[in-house]
Amino acid sequence: MEPLVLTERTRQVHRKGEQPFDLACNTDSTAGAVSQRACVFCGSRVVLYPIADALHLVHGPIGCASYTWDIRGALSSGPELHRLSFSTDLQEQDVIFGGEKKLYRALHELIDRHEPKAAFVYSTCIVGIIGDDLKAVCKKIAEERGIPVIPVQSEGFKGNKRAGYHAACEAMFALVGTGDTAGISSRSVNILGDFNLAGEIWIIKEYFRRMGIEVVATITGDGRVSDLRRCHGAALNVVQCSGATQDLATMMEETYGIPSLRVSYFGVEDMADALYRVARFFDDPEILARTRALVKEELSTLYPKLQEYRRALQGKKAAIYVGGAFKAFSLVKAFRLLGMDVVMVGSQTGTEADYRELYEITDEGTIIVDDSNPLELSEFLKEKDVDLFVGGVKERPIAHKLGVGFCDHNHERKEALEGFVGMLNFADEVHRTVMSPVWRFVPRRVRAEADGLTLQGGGAERGSP
Repeated sequence: MEPLVLTERTRQVHRKGEQPFDLACNTDSTAGAVSQRACVFCGSRVVLYPIADALHLVHGPIGCASYTWDIRGALSSGPELHRLSFSTDLQEQDVIFGGEKKLYRALHELIDRHEPKAAFVYSTCIVGIIGDDLKAVCKKIAEERGIPVIPVQSEGFKGNKRAGYHAACEAMFALVGTGDTAGISSRSVNILGDFNLAGEIWIIKEYFRRMGIEVVATITGDGRVSDLRRCHGAALNVVQCSGATQDLATMMEETYGIPSLRVSYFGVEDMADALYRVARFFDDPEILARTRALVKEELSTLYPKLQEYRRALQGKKAAIYVGGAFKAFSLVKAFRLLGMDVVMVGSQTGTEADYRELYEITDEGTIIVDDSNPLELSEFLKEKDVDLFVGGVKERPIAHKLGVGFCDHNHERKEALEGFVGMLNFADEVHRTVMSPVWRFVPRRVRAEADGLTLQGGGAERGSP
């Protein structure tokens, strides 16, 4: 039976091998589809959140503050101001008479109390409707307090999460170029688009250190305002999550002439490729030699352990649904390394080029979907009879309700998945999840009889090893 897909969305679902590739994307979500996408404010907030010594104030109703407290597992090596939640908590009278005075008082109080290096002020839907002049208030506070106070124009009705990424990049670009670049090495990079989930950016920084490359700024994981202000002195921008920070890299290239590389730190193949591409950019034989030694050392430890997992996971089926399509590329390759088949893959904000690349690297019969919803995802998982679903916090309940193993690849996770050690962590999590004995008690498979399942003691048990 064909899965339930709204008529307006038929061109956003493609089954490889059944028809020529023609996938619609970059569209507004279909009304009534209960999209998995988040709003503009959420997109901007998750990008800027890890800047640890800045004040983050949400100008809007308290409900919007659900996207504030600890929204990412972004660790800091120093200050942790980013982990505090602040909102102006606009009430009915503020909506009627305006909330500018309340915002002004809140900023003064918070700057007095926390002494931040900068402040980001996020406008939400209601602020755009009532017309508060966010820029004017921020400019006045900046002049009075002597720190950058930056408005983030992130009213939710302006679009979706991708629009929020752009708003965040514009806010950060207001800081770029305002600091001193003295002492920065000619062999230097900025790391863009990594949010230091579970300390991942420290893994990548250590790789670059071993290669002999200076990291000027991490944008935004474990981020600092002072580093953002001088990051225009770096020789190269290395962009990990292209959807979130590619706009900032483009702005820096157009204004300061800094080139960028789009990379991924997830999986063996992409991690090694990222390091080699950075090494080749600097055209330094010593850096390239150190990079080769680094990769060889890491793989000599990693590969024997991965082979053990591969033997157990061979032929198991995985489904992927992530925010940015770029993460899906690396996940497909990682599952292939583990011997697993990717039978469904999709994203919230993929572009035509992203989906074309996914089409090229996936197998026949794979479902490729843009901006899906819970009903569709549930039907796809049941149709493909998957063993593992990889997604974020909004996809977790879908997997749990269907009795499907789930792996969190979004920003709430607490275990590092980047780098060579991250691939080992990922393989271990996948193995523990897929091979867990709990699935013997969840009679969910549509081919139960064919697979030799027999009910025992009210549960289900596999009839053969």
